[in-house]
Amino acid sequence: MIEKTVKNFSLSQICRSGQCFRMKERGKGSYILVAGDRYLEMEQEEDVCRFDCTPQEFETYWEPYFDLGRDYQACIDRIDEKDLYLTRAARLGGGIRILKQDLWEMIISFLISQQNNIKRIRKCIETLCAFCGEPKEGPQGETYYAFPTPEALAGLSVEELKGCGLGYRSKYIRQTANAVYSEEADLSAVSQLSYQEAKKELLKLYGVGDKVADCICLFALHHLEAFPKDTHILQALKRQYKRGFPKRKYKGIEGILQQYMFYYELQGHQLPD
Repeated sequence: MIEKTVKNFSLSQICRSGQCFRMKERGKGSYILVAGDRYLEMEQEEDVCRFDCTPQEFETYWEPYFDLGRDYQACIDRIDEKDLYLTRAARLGGGIRILKQDLWEMIISFLISQQNNIKRIRKCIETLCAFCGEPKEGPQGETYYAFPTPEALAGLSVEELKGCGLGYRSKYIRQTANAVYSEEADLSAVSQLSYQEAKKELLKLYGVGDKVADCICLFALHHLEAFPKDTHILQALKRQYKRGFPKRKYKGIEGILQQYMFYYELQGHQLPD
């Protein structure tokens, strides 16, 4: 068990932030997370967090996964105090971190996210993992499923994918899986690209549009300048930033602020015009 005291870090907020879909609350302050083929149990009391893993696994995987080396308070301190909307959003969701997740998993997860809500996205992903993900055994003997490989998904028919509740997204997933499995799309190369170049390559994948590409860039490749615009963000921009979001002012942390805004909108907190 690894114990860390971390400021600006909330497992509860991260779980509900809409960037990862295989994290579950199992009791007050207690969470389970499956990422790729890894399984992690965590608990938090105020700023004290406990991670049930080895020191090596924590340092090599989970510490970068949760972006624990970044000073998020310094990012919050950059917010213009006159911007009451962004100030309140950061105050409400200041425990959110931008997770550094697996690129393949994020491509499929955000293809599934299109025209979908978080509860349904979670269900679809769990169904898909149980259907064709490799079964694994957790520390207490419980069974969980690794995220399906490109080979596993490429081997499914559109009808089988639809059986997992994926609807019209099934054809996107099957074609994208085939592109990655056949190495027509080289994800290891995409991982080395700049934000703009990575986004350009992701847009070549069937079914990946501007918003999905930005989500993948932010939550997998950790390009913090990515600023995904879903319906929640578009509504906030229309209401609060009629001249556009001041990206130049917040260069390099736009994606962090976007998450504060998204979480704020998701919780239904809105300032009057």
